[in-house]
Amino acid sequence: MTVKFPENFWWGSSASGPQTEGRYENDGKSESIWDHWFQTEPEKYFDGVGPEKTSRVYKKYKEDIQLMKQIGHNTFRTSIQWSRLIPNGVGEVNQEAVRFYNDYIDELIANGIEPFMNLYHFDMPFALQEKGGWLSRETVEAYVVYVKTCFELFGDRVKHWFTHNEPVVPVEGGYLYQFHYPCEIDMKKAVTVGYHEVLSSAKAIQAYHEMGLDGEIGIILNLTPSYPRDEKNPEDVKAAKIADAFFNRSFLDPSVKGEFPADLVEIVKDLEMLPEIHEGDLETIQNNTVDILGINYYTPRRIKAKETPVDHTHGPMPDDYFDVYDMPGKKMNPYRGWEIYEKGIYDILTNTRENYGNIRCYISENGMGVEGEERFINDQGQIEDDYRIEFVKDHLSYVHQAIQEGTNCVGYHMWTCMDNWSWLNAYKNRYGFIAVDLAQEGKRTIKKSGHWYKTVSDNNGF
Repeated sequence: MTVKFPENFWWGSSASGPQTEGRYENDGKSESIWDHWFQTEPEKYFDGVGPEKTSRVYKKYKEDIQLMKQIGHNTFRTSIQWSRLIPNGVGEVNQEAVRFYNDYIDELIANGIEPFMNLYHFDMPFALQEKGGWLSRETVEAYVVYVKTCFELFGDRVKHWFTHNEPVVPVEGGYLYQFHYPCEIDMKKAVTVGYHEVLSSAKAIQAYHEMGLDGEIGIILNLTPSYPRDEKNPEDVKAAKIADAFFNRSFLDPSVKGEFPADLVEIVKDLEMLPEIHEGDLETIQNNTVDILGINYYTPRRIKAKETPVDHTHGPMPDDYFDVYDMPGKKMNPYRGWEIYEKGIYDILTNTRENYGNIRCYISENGMGVEGEERFINDQGQIEDDYRIEFVKDHLSYVHQAIQEGTNCVGYHMWTCMDNWSWLNAYKNRYGFIAVDLAQEGKRTIKKSGHWYKTVSDNNGF
């Protein structure tokens, strides 16, 4: 069966500044929360590999862009690091960063690869975190100045902008489940952080449109469908809907519809945890919705009605309203501990079509992290990652089906271009089309999947 995608479909991959650039002497970058956390607790990071040891893109971007070309990219997303561009979070702009990002953008364009730029990818400048980070209204204002600076410097060439990548992750990781700094458990703070991220996104969209730039601006959300254990059991269905409100609709609704989900607002109100809403905030959110939606999809959520006792140790938590259902017989990626459920991507795209005005969207991340890929190196020194080819192909088939049914999906980016550093997991699981050898100064080698992806891009299908 031949699967053909619409003309001018975006083929590429995604990455982020903090996970790829690295740090170098005199580069002018300040500490982000990750740099700081690594300085204070390096033992938390897999194999003790910190953010200064990332894929060295700061020095290797020209070589990398040639490799992107070789694997069929016509588009590529990365992020600007706030802590690199405006090291204190506010104030002076780092001219070394301006030079680097200008060169990076120009090199992509010169090679026929359209740059997509995300503005926040979990990398709060530590100077701002010390003042509260996303808990503080001041950070929202500082972020607006930062994004305007980006639009002024790079907006003439970058036509696809994104305000945040996975804004629910700083909420979950930083203030609920302790896998991001500052590693707290405090639902009231979590609500405030989420609210400020939504507000900052709307204000960035407003600034972009007021500046009259001729591109588009959206947000990138990790949408994780919540499936009830039993579709016929109203309690399971209700639990799944609440999980969906916490983890998906909390950002999807305000970003696309300009309003927060009523069921989530009700829960937060009952808990007396409503954030401080200033006059004009809700109008700003209402009037500045996204032009385009980036969708990151890796795995589904399986939910059942609450059966275990509520744990009051840390006060209220999302988990007070549902339990995770361990579905027997599910297909797993054993390295990441995540279920592989290809149809999930189709269900998300159907949802955007049916319930979100068929907003123009693209798959901004989808990928498979595998530990110990060196086991699959052949005699030519290439990693034979047939499992990744199968993973991408199976997901793309469902993306294609959704497009055939009318979903306005215009592209697919895999996570990621080359193996990169992944927060506390560092280089534990590899995701790239291109292998990175840390022992050899970050030497790059295209994997079998990278060569395969070139054929997909060339044929606009498979």
